[in-house]
Amino acid sequence: MSLGQPYPYIMMLRLHKTYLALTIVLFITEVFIALFVHDSIIRPYGGDFLVVILLYCLVKSCMNVSVRHAALGVLLFAYLVEALQYVHVIRILGLEQYLLARIIIGTSFAWTDIAAYTLGILFVITVERFI
Repeated sequence: MSLGQPYPYIMMLRLHKTYLALTIVLFITEVFIALFVHDSIIRPYGGDFLVVILLYCLVKSCMNVSVRHAALGVLLFAYLVEALQYVHVIRILGLEQYLLARIIIGTSFAWTDIAAYTLGILFVITVERFI
């Protein structure tokens, strides 16, 4: 840390309205899928594909970080959450009775979720390259 910048991490914060708008639209889409879509394709795979895009847009809406760092951070976070599902962290923490915890963290590990997260981040990187 240099003497001229006592708080360099503050420079990473910023508001990007386009990413914020995308975050809101994706959040509404995720809620719609969770509440009204009960199929065998969109809900289990589309929701997981979109959630990493939503998290990426959230990060980019408030932080000045590179596409690469944001994408990698979101993907690693998604993998971590999936790993926590594998070890049944909801049960370990005693949160089984809390619907919101079960929705946010999830309750069951699936390799297809890992694939959906990976494809979602690859989609983000591809779109960002062409923009």
